[in-house]
Formats: sequence, structure tokens, C-alpha cells
Amino acid sequence: MKTFEQNNNQLYNSRIIDNYLKLIKRKYPEVDLSELLVYADMKSYQIADQAHWFTQEQIDRFYEKLVQMTCNEKIGREAGRYSASPDALGIMRQYALGLVGPSNAFKLIGQATSNFTRSATYQSEHLGPNKVKITVTPHKGVQEKVFQCENRFGFWEAIVTMMGYKNPQIEHPKCLFKGDSTCTYIVSWEKTVSLILKKCRIYLGTACIPAAIIAASYKPVITIKYFTPILFTFFIILSFFIEKREKSEILNTVGGIKDSTDELLAQINRNYNNALMANEIGQAISTQTNFKHLAQSIEDTSNIDGILKDVIQTLQKRLDYDRGLILLVTPDHTKLAFRAGFGYSEKHQNMLRSTAFHLDNPESKGMFVVAFRNQEPFLINDINEMENSLSSRSRALAEALEVHSFICCPIICDGESIGVLAVDNIRSKRPLVHSDLTLLMGIAPVIGISIRNADLMNGRRKQFHSILQVLAKSIDARDPMTAGHSEKVTEYALGICQELEQPQDFCEMIRVASLLHDYGKIAVPDAILKKPGRLSIEEYQIVKTHSQKTREILDQINFEGIYQCVPEVAAGHHEKLDGTGYPNGLKGNQIPLGSKIIAVADFFEAITAKRHYREPMPLKVAFQVLREESGTHFEEEIIEALIRFFEKNHAQDFKNRWKDLEIPERKSLRVPCKAPVSYIMDGTLVAGTSADISAKGIFVASERDMNEGEKIQISFTLPNINSQMYETCGRVAWVNHKAMPRKRGLPMGFGLEFVDLNKKTFDAVLSYVIANHLPALASQPC
Repeated sequence: MKTFEQNNNQLYNSRIIDNYLKLIKRKYPEVDLSELLVYADMKSYQIADQAHWFTQEQIDRFYEKLVQMTCNEKIGREAGRYSASPDALGIMRQYALGLVGPSNAFKLIGQATSNFTRSATYQSEHLGPNKVKITVTPHKGVQEKVFQCENRFGFWEAIVTMMGYKNPQIEHPKCLFKGDSTCTYIVSWEKTVSLILKKCRIYLGTACIPAAIIAASYKPVITIKYFTPILFTFFIILSFFIEKREKSEILNTVGGIKDSTDELLAQINRNYNNALMANEIGQAISTQTNFKHLAQSIEDTSNIDGILKDVIQTLQKRLDYDRGLILLVTPDHTKLAFRAGFGYSEKHQNMLRSTAFHLDNPESKGMFVVAFRNQEPFLINDINEMENSLSSRSRALAEALEVHSFICCPIICDGESIGVLAVDNIRSKRPLVHSDLTLLMGIAPVIGISIRNADLMNGRRKQFHSILQVLAKSIDARDPMTAGHSEKVTEYALGICQELEQPQDFCEMIRVASLLHDYGKIAVPDAILKKPGRLSIEEYQIVKTHSQKTREILDQINFEGIYQCVPEVAAGHHEKLDGTGYPNGLKGNQIPLGSKIIAVADFFEAITAKRHYREPMPLKVAFQVLREESGTHFEEEIIEALIRFFEKNHAQDFKNRWKDLEIPERKSLRVPCKAPVSYIMDGTLVAGTSADISAKGIFVASERDMNEGEKIQISFTLPNINSQMYETCGRVAWVNHKAMPRKRGLPMGFGLEFVDLNKKTFDAVLSYVIANHLPALASQPC
């Protein structure tokens, strides 16, 4: 036999008390239910929840106070009989109506009562078609009270009467409260009219058939003509009346069954939606808190807002509440702020956003603040019950929001309150029950953990980004002239990705690879990296090793997921489509798309930024140089994507940049100049083409090998100046070797410094340079 500690064990289902309350509201409206429930240590939402159970002590205190308030010592039996009323719609009706008949109902009494009480076992014994014996045996350790025995009397009466049977008779030969070990009840009831009529029909039919046979033997004509039709008609009328009566009895039962079925179907639907809700919230939170998603977030709060938005949409879709909201504590922990909600009008949402729920006020008595501070949930089915415990400000807010009943749960993570989850009903009027509270208390910690995880992941993301920035700046810091190079290359590369409509994962990978693309330069000595003059072949070969060094260093970092390609992409930004690049001489499709994008961004930033050995190239010229490299070194689609990006996003930035740029001395101004050139070398006349010119010198595109410092005689023309030929002497200042290009924007050739330039030629060259340099500067796109 089971043993119970009755003061601690929950033995009686809330539906028993719910039946009492319905009776009180109907017949004893003067009773203050709040006072009654407070005395019994019961909550209204616990009673409304059919899954909640109460202890023996709570039941005893409830009945003690109820008798005192109603002055009715027999109210227990009255409450048991009330179970048969249509508005009770609980207790036995949900289980007995579908059994169609007291005998069937009492046959299953043991199974049925287990849904209402755990204090005793119930057994039934069939004594006849309208008579049963019920034995109630309390579990060891349970001490029931007399009123519970009386309640069972009313219970048995209710089972019989709800089936449509009248005048149930109950005998009580054994009683716990008379010294017996069990309570025994013998229940009998009158037979229904339809059953009596059926028996009459059987008896009458049994008697009439022999009578008709006997009559036919004496008066055959009269029997056939009168007696038989009358008898047949009587049987038809009687059968019709019996069938109608039987249907009426069944319909009375079916009406109650429908109500119970509708309620059960509604509960099944709620359970189904609860299960779906748990799954959908899990999926939403998983999506919002993975590192891939966080890596794409720019603002620290964006993914938290995403979590709250997805959670609140799932609550609205799956749960049977009219409104819901989530409040989170502000960073300074001084108040709760509205972050997400559903079901509220625009007016009410604005009201919630503008309302500060202060946490730093010890006198604050608002439900949200109390739930947050005490980490205690609240379920209120009538806010008027809380009127005395609320501040005037809280009451005013509740009235403005039209709150009547609500549930409020703290959102807790690691023992710390971080917010509040609340729901309420204003249209459906469905009472909120303890299972609603339990459900929300299960959801709230999941939200709390998810928000905390998002915070941690945000911290991880910020740490990851800051490390990348430090790594990139550690290279730029070696030379103030190139400071910001990595950030600019990253900006341009992402702009290209944007124009090419690349996915977010790819863009994030490009962002990291661009920041780290030159990290291998950490292995290049400063003497080479900062050298203002021309590099030797050996020095240039050392500089070229930075790509492979980048790969070797980045390979030591455990890049995962979308970042796995970072080392390969970063190391390949000097590869060229025609295979003349380094470190691996890759061609065409052998080069990763990311490397091709960074290559264009890196080249463009290099020629438009100021360096030790030259001024920045004008934007218009830079675009032209890029297009000239199309198809050989860079992909045309990527070049055009970069140009489109600038036209859309950075034209004004570059306009301001050129405004602030210090115009160099006139003699050092250099402009494009493509014209025929000839020079004498070792007594031989060599033809070439100029690429650019200044008042100090000219660049000649030529495949002939030249030596720095070598003097030559040169003749050239200036475009659009009557094809006049100018002659002068010059000294080879630097050489752009094919194997070791010094300026990637210029073809193979050499830079010639003018020597002993006569005044006529000087004036002509200077006039051409000034005339072409200023328009080029002024015509940059805005």
C-alpha cells in the first residue's frame, strides 16, 4: 500500500476546488473568494489549471473557511451533487457522459477517480442492472475528513443524475469515521422510462402473439380484420415512442459530451502548438546565436534583437495569448526597457517604449520590477485583486494598457535576472492557468541563456575583429606612409563584392583576408620596405616573398568554417591572369576569386595613395591604368565593379581628398603623354613611345636594356602641339624592368631626367603639363 505524507504531498486535483468555486459563485455570491483562497494558501490560477494538485492541509483549510463563511456544514455533499450541473462541465461530466449509463460509469470509477484524487483507491462491484457497490480505501498515511465522505455522497448522486436517472438511493454500511477501515457505498437508481417501456413491449408482445393465435382459431375473420391491425398499430406507436424517448436521453448526454470534447480538442491543440513553439524557438535561437550569423552583425545588439524578434513571433503564432512583451535590463542596470512585443497597438507600443521601469528605486512596486528583482513569476487573473499592492503609477499604466489578467516571468541566466517576459489576454478572455505559467517559466530561461550566449558571442566577435585590426595595423605601423593601407584595401574589396552581389559568407571571408593580405611583410626588413629609391633585383625578390610568408603565418591560425580559405586567398593577391604573378605563377581560373578581388583592390589603393617615391595618381588616370591591365593581369568584371562602387559611394570622399591634397611644385607635375620618341644609343637610332612627362623628365616605353645614369640624346613631340619636334639631352634616372617592375602602372621602359633643357623646350613642356594636369585634377567624378 502506498504511504503518503499528507501535509507535503499533493493529493487532490484542482478540479475538485474549481467545482466548489463554481457552486459558490452561483449560490453564495456574498462569499469573498480572495479571502477564502488566501486562507487556504491557494491561487486562482492554480485552481484554473487542471494539471495542478493540492495537499490535504490546503483542502482542510479551504473547507474550514468555507463552512465558516457559508454557515453550511453540508456544503461538501452539495458540491458533489453540483458536479452534475451543465455549467460545472468538469469533475465527472468529462469522464462519465461518454459511458452512457451509470453502470458503465461506476464500472470505471477506479480509473476515473485517479484523475481527481490520489488519497485513496476506488473499487466498484456490479450488483444488478441498476445497483453497484463502491469501496473506498485510503492510502496509508492519509487522514481524510468527514466532509470528504459527504462529498462522495454527492458525487455518486451526481453520476446518476447527470445520466438522466432520477432518485438515486445510497446506502452506507461501512464508514471510516465510524471505525471501519473503508467506506462502502451501495448506489441504486430508478430505471429509465425507455427501459421500462422496452420491457413492457417485450412482455406485451410475448402475451399478444399466443392470444392472437387463439383468437384466430375461434374468430378468424374478426381477428384478421380488426384485432391484428390494431395490435400491429399499437406496437408501431409504442416502438416510435420508445425510440423517441431513447434518443432524447442520448441527446441529453451527447450535449455534455460535445462540450467536454471541444474542451479536450482545444487542449490538444494548445499542447500541439506548445510542442511546435519549443522547436521553433530552439531553431530561431540556434540561427541567431551561431558565430556565422554573429560575424555578419555590425551592431552589438543586432543579433539580440533578432533573437527577440524570432521568439516573439513564435509566441504570437503558437501560443493562445492576445499580447506579449519582452523587457530587458539596460546596460547600466537601472531600468527595464521594452525590446519586443506582439498584439499591442501602435499607441500602446509607444507608451511601453517611453515608460521607464526603474530598478534603482527601492520603493518601486510594479509587477515587472518585483518579478525581476525577486526572480518570482506572477499570474494574475484579475488585476483588481492586486489594487492595494500596486503603486498609483502602476495602476495608471495597467489601465492605460487595458490590462485585466496577465502572466509575468523573470528572464534569468546564471542566477542573474536580465529581463522579463509577460503575456496577457484582453479579447479571448481565456483564464490563465498554472500550466501557462509553467510553460512560460520554461521558455524564459531559454531566452535568457540565448541572450547571454549572444553577448558572449558578440564579445568573441569583437575580440576576433580587434585581433585582426591589431595584426593589420602592426604592419602599417612600420611605415606611416602606408598606414591604413589594409583597411582601404578591405573597403575596396568589400565594395567589389557588393557590386558583384556575392553572398555574406564570402564577403566576411574577403574582409578578413583583405585585412591580413600583407601580413607577410613582417618578415621584410625595414631597410628594404621603406627604401625611397629603386630596389635591386635581390631586394625585389625579398619583397616578393611576403606573399608566401603571409600563407605560412596564416596557416598557423586555426581558421574554421567560412574562414578556412583566408590563408590561400590572402597569399594569392599578387597572382595575375597571364601567369606572370607570384608566388605560384597561377593563371586564369587557377586563381581564387577572392585573390582576384583583393589584387584589384590592392593595386588600386597602391597607385592612388601617396608613397615615398611619388604622389598619388589622379583617380581618372588610375581607372584608365586599371582598364589597361584588364584581361592580362586583372579580370575586367572585377575592375568595372570597383569603378561602379566608387561612382556610387566614394566620389565625394575623393573630391574632398583631392581638395586637401597639396599641389606639387610646377616642375614636378607629371601628366600622361603618349607620343613618338626617338633616342640615340651606341650610335643607333631607337624608336619608342612616351608614357608620361613633367618639366623635369619623361618616361619612355622601350624594350631596350638601359643602365641607370646613362646619358642619351632624345627627340620627342607633345600631343596636339602642331607635331613640333623637341630635342634635348637626358640621364636615365630609373628603369622599369619586366622581371622586376618598379611601377606596375607603367610599361617596360625607363625614366629620363632632362639635362640642359633649353628655355623654348622647357616652356613648351611646362605649358603642356600645366594645361593637362589641372583639368585632370578638376575633372575627377563627384
